[in-house]
Amino acid sequence: MITSDFSKSLAIGSIAPDFELRSTSGATVRLSASSGPAVVFFTCNHCPYVIGWEGRAQALAKAFAGRVAWFGINANDAARYPDDSFERMVERARGGLPYTYLHDPTQATAHAWGAQVTPEFFVLDAQHRVAYHGRLDASHSHPAAGGENLLRAAIEAVLAQRQPTVTEASIEGCSVKWLA
Repeated sequence: MITSDFSKSLAIGSIAPDFELRSTSGATVRLSASSGPAVVFFTCNHCPYVIGWEGRAQALAKAFAGRVAWFGINANDAARYPDDSFERMVERARGGLPYTYLHDPTQATAHAWGAQVTPEFFVLDAQHRVAYHGRLDASHSHPAAGGENLLRAAIEAVLAQRQPTVTEASIEGCSVKWLA
């Protein structure tokens, strides 16, 4: 388990770097091709924190479907963590995910965004400026603790064209598994 260091990530208000990644459907997806607000989050298949938060993240993606684009990015080193291979991502997506699940095999996108932890959420406004960076809810060390849904509040603020009250919330989770 690690805790995020925001000095290494995208700053609030900065324009999010574009990406061009393959989705589990086989399509190539670019952030710049989406219009309006978006949630970009770094995730994977095996992290216990991701697994613990997954149901609530999916519920939010469904609640905001059609109003906010959702992109889950797996940047983990699949050679060392086979559960995070593209093939395993495709298997996981077959069960139906309410977001676009993307593979970052070179980790260029994770590096450009300063991703450090899974799960790590970024909420972008309609111009793809970072409005929120952090965890899903007020739970700090374990998803079962629940608490105020910081991600929902940030999305609602962006949809209302306001700055979220909380713009950064420290994250505890599994480290991104960097290439050796």
